[in-house]
Amino acid sequence: MVRWIGAIIGLAFRGWMGGIAGYVIGMLIDNLFFNKNTGTSSGRSSAPFGSQEQTVTPGDFELNLLSLCSIVIKADGQVSQREMDYVRQYFVQAYGKERANATFRTFNEVVKKREINAQRICAYLTQRTRREVRLQIVHFLFGIAQADGSVSASEVDQISQIAGYLGLSRGEFESLKAMFFKNADSAYKILEIEKTATDAEVKKAYRAMAKKYHPDKLQHMDEAYRAGAEEKFRNVQDAYDTIQKERGI
Repeated sequence: MVRWIGAIIGLAFRGWMGGIAGYVIGMLIDNLFFNKNTGTSSGRSSAPFGSQEQTVTPGDFELNLLSLCSIVIKADGQVSQREMDYVRQYFVQAYGKERANATFRTFNEVVKKREINAQRICAYLTQRTRREVRLQIVHFLFGIAQADGSVSASEVDQISQIAGYLGLSRGEFESLKAMFFKNADSAYKILEIEKTATDAEVKKAYRAMAKKYHPDKLQHMDEAYRAGAEEKFRNVQDAYDTIQKERGI
């Protein structure tokens, strides 16, 4: 309810851009004070994103995700145009050009002017989304950080904090991170095992990770998210192939 009041007030005083900004501010207030509400403001089904107890509408999921994106983009103290373009391309792929353009106007405001509370946003999403969705969020955030050609320590720290707020384990975070930071141990980290693991443990870990990251788990989501799931799945397969060749399995 607050989000629509904010949109109306913003529209009256600042026009279209004010209406969008008012909606975002109202949404954050809704999330903070009324996050027990399971109704959908748009009338659309939110089941694909939600748990059995609480749900999130596609619109709210989208805006909360954009807020997390803004945190990563601003983590190193500057706003990279290549990182902004990466987010824009992702949303165009997921939602189409028209909707993505409207959303991105809001995103520009969020990135440049708003202070976002990651812990509150993640608590909201954790209550309302499946684990595989939250894994994909962190994978996407690493993609943003890498878009300008390098991932700073401050960006890694922010993503690590967000992953923790989203209820992901340290092993899951390191697995996703290893998909972007290649070194001698990357293949093992992707499979969430130590380099000292036995051949049998390697095979078991591969089966578990292939199941965990199988693209079918995100078939209910838009194309961009499914593409991200396929990328993670390929990384798991490549990691297993690397270990097989290294050990002669």
